[in-house]
Amino acid sequence: MKNLMKDLKIVCASFYTFKITFSFFFFCMCILFTIHVEAMEMKAGTAKAVITPTDYKSYVLTGSGRVPDGVNKDIFARVLVLNDGVNRLVTVTYDLNCLDVATPILRKRCKDELGLEPSHLILLATHNHNGPIQIVPGNFPYGRWLAGRLLDLIKEAIANELGPVQVFFGSGQGYFVRSTGNAPTDYEIQLLKVMRGNQVVAMLFNQPTHPTQLSSNNIGPGHPGFAMDEVERRIPGVLAMYADACGGNQFPVPQGITDMAEYRKRMNEVTQALGRKLAEVVLKISEEPMQEVTGPISSKLEVISLPLAPPLSYEEALELAKDIPLDIGFVPYPHPDRGTNWIRNLLKHYKEGIPFPTRTTDRICTDDGFLVRELDEPREFECRYEEVIVAKIGPMPFVAMQGEVCAPIGMRIKDAFRLSMPIMVFGYMGEHNLYIPTREIVRQDVYQSVVIKIQYASPCGWAPEVEDEMVNGVIRMIKSVLGEE
Repeated sequence: MKNLMKDLKIVCASFYTFKITFSFFFFCMCILFTIHVEAMEMKAGTAKAVITPTDYKSYVLTGSGRVPDGVNKDIFARVLVLNDGVNRLVTVTYDLNCLDVATPILRKRCKDELGLEPSHLILLATHNHNGPIQIVPGNFPYGRWLAGRLLDLIKEAIANELGPVQVFFGSGQGYFVRSTGNAPTDYEIQLLKVMRGNQVVAMLFNQPTHPTQLSSNNIGPGHPGFAMDEVERRIPGVLAMYADACGGNQFPVPQGITDMAEYRKRMNEVTQALGRKLAEVVLKISEEPMQEVTGPISSKLEVISLPLAPPLSYEEALELAKDIPLDIGFVPYPHPDRGTNWIRNLLKHYKEGIPFPTRTTDRICTDDGFLVRELDEPREFECRYEEVIVAKIGPMPFVAMQGEVCAPIGMRIKDAFRLSMPIMVFGYMGEHNLYIPTREIVRQDVYQSVVIKIQYASPCGWAPEVEDEMVNGVIRMIKSVLGEE
C-alpha cells in the first residue's frame, strides 16, 4: 500500500510538472506568434497592362459570337500581390468573360517559374462580354498569348513589392441591380483597400452582377471598366481592380430605360453612368471607417464535387433527337447547333453503354467547354467542377469560387460568417463559367440551370441539392482555413 501511494505521488508530481511545462510552452508560443504578427511587414506590389489584341479582327467576341467591328475602349489586366514575408497571395483581374484556355498554362508557369502554387494565385474575371471568348478554338492563340502576358504582369508586380502596407475591408450597398429566379437581391459591394502610409496603393472591389456593355459588337470593358477609371481619376496613384461577386442571376438596372430598344440605342451612355454609380459607392466605402485585416496569409484550393440529376429516359432522348442533326458530334460556340450537343451526348451514353455522371467531378471540362470523361492529352491542371480557393488575410476569409455562382449562394456564405468576422466573396474564378444554380432555379428549370447541358454538353442536369452542397462545401473550407476543424 505504501509503495502504491508513493507511485501515485510520483505520477501526480510528474503530471503537475508536465502541466506547468506545457502551459509555459503554450504561453511562449503565443508570445512568439504575437511578436511574429507585430513584427510582420506586409508588402504589396501592383501592375497593369492592356490586353486588347492588336489583331482583334482575328477573334470573336463573347456576347455576339462575331468578329468585332472595332475597339470602343481598351481592356486591361491588373495584378495585386500581397506578401506577408512568408507567403504571397497573387490576385489577377481581367476585363474578360473568363480566363478559360489561359488558366492551366498560367498555373503551370507560375508554379514552375515562380514557385507559386495555384492555391495562392486567384484569377478573377470582370465577366465582360465584349472581349475575345477563349472557348472558341480559333481564339485559342489569344488565350495562349494572354497566359504569357499575365505571367509577365505577375513578375512585374512582385518586382514592385514595397512595404509596409496595411490592408482594410469595408462594404456598402448599390441599389442598382435586380435578381431573377424568385431570389432575393444581393446589393452588397465589397472593397479591399491597400495603403502604404497615406497613399492608397490598390482598391479591389466587387459587385454581384453581370456587366452592361458599351455596344453590341465592339471591344470594350463594360460598366466596371468605367468604374475603375473613375476611381483611378479620383485617387491618383491607385490601382483600381474590379471582379464579379456571385451575380449569376443578377443584372444592372439602367435608370430611365423603359424597353430593350431604348437600351440598345443608349448602351454607351447607360454603361458609363452605371460605372460612375459603382465608383461612387466604392469611394464612399473608402472614405468611411474600414476594418483593418492586415495579417498573415494562408490559402487552399479544393474541388467541391456537386450532385447531378439522373438522365432523361432513352425514349425521351429519342423524342428530343427527332429534329436535330445526329452526325456532327460536339460543335463549339458560336455554332448554331451547339445547344443540342447534350442530346447527342445523351444518346451516345445510352447506345454505347457509357456510365452516366452523378457528380461534377466525374467529368473534365475541355478547352472548348465540353464535359468529357477524359482529355485527349493529359495535363497537370485539369478543369473539374467546382474549384474553390479560400485564402485568409489576417482575420478575413477571402473566397473565390469558379463559375457563375448565383447570388443566394454567395449571400448564404457571407451570412454564415459576417457577424463574427469580415468576409470577401467572389465568383467567376479561374477556368470556365459554368452556372452554379440555386434549388429554386433548378426547380424552375430556367437558363442558369440548363446551361450545364446546352453549353457544356452534359447528358445530365443539376440535382436540386446543388445549392446546399455548394454552400456547405465552401463553409467547411472556410472553417478549415480558419483552423476551426
